[in-house]
Amino acid sequence: MSGNTFTIAQRVILQVVRDRRTIALIIVAPLIIASIAGFSIPDKTSLDAFSPAILATLILFFGFLITGISFLRERTQGTLERLLASPISKMDVVAGYLLGLLGFALLQTLIMFFYMVYVLDINYSGNLWEILVFQALMGINAVCLGTFFSAFARNEFQMIQFIPLIIIPQIFVSGLFIPVDQLPVVLEWVSKFLPLTYGVEGIRAMMLQGQSLLDIGKDIWILVAYAAGLLILASLTLRQKS
Repeated sequence: MSGNTFTIAQRVILQVVRDRRTIALIIVAPLIIASIAGFSIPDKTSLDAFSPAILATLILFFGFLITGISFLRERTQGTLERLLASPISKMDVVAGYLLGLLGFALLQTLIMFFYMVYVLDINYSGNLWEILVFQALMGINAVCLGTFFSAFARNEFQMIQFIPLIIIPQIFVSGLFIPVDQLPVVLEWVSKFLPLTYGVEGIRAMMLQGQSLLDIGKDIWILVAYAAGLLILASLTLRQKS
């Protein structure tokens, strides 16, 4: 990463901090959704079993939404076009935005995790730092996913319309409600190409079975490849629009 990347990231952070609606979406909205999900499952054993998958889903959902809307605002306000017209490389531009928005995604992840542990009183196995590292990887994927799809939206309403197209289907085939191996063959095949499937699988293995990062290496490498691919696609999209 060059100095331009960190300069852009710093500008993005300041821009988001000044927006009270975005800050409320980052901090308050996930707590409300987590509370509804937590208190709607009165059985403690069931709550412990469902919490990891719910956490992974919320990380992807809110990370996608906040990143997509923030990146879209930069497009509509003309800030992104001015950056693209400068000598700064397009990869530096994308990396700068991702780095800036990733900080908020990680903050959101920490808030949701510790809220579910200390307020909803869920139990978990495994090492705390390893669980947080894996959640950070999920946050990176959410940011990359939101950045890429924001290129195809012209306003915030269109960005929100991507949720039932991109996020909701993943929720139903990721194993959150029904184990992947019990899905119809076609849906099971589709689930193998979706990041939330590996997010749910990995975080369940860590929080419910006490497995380490090394034990879920397959999930980690797939999520890393997914994030890298989306990063490259996002930079190519900028190149096409410039």
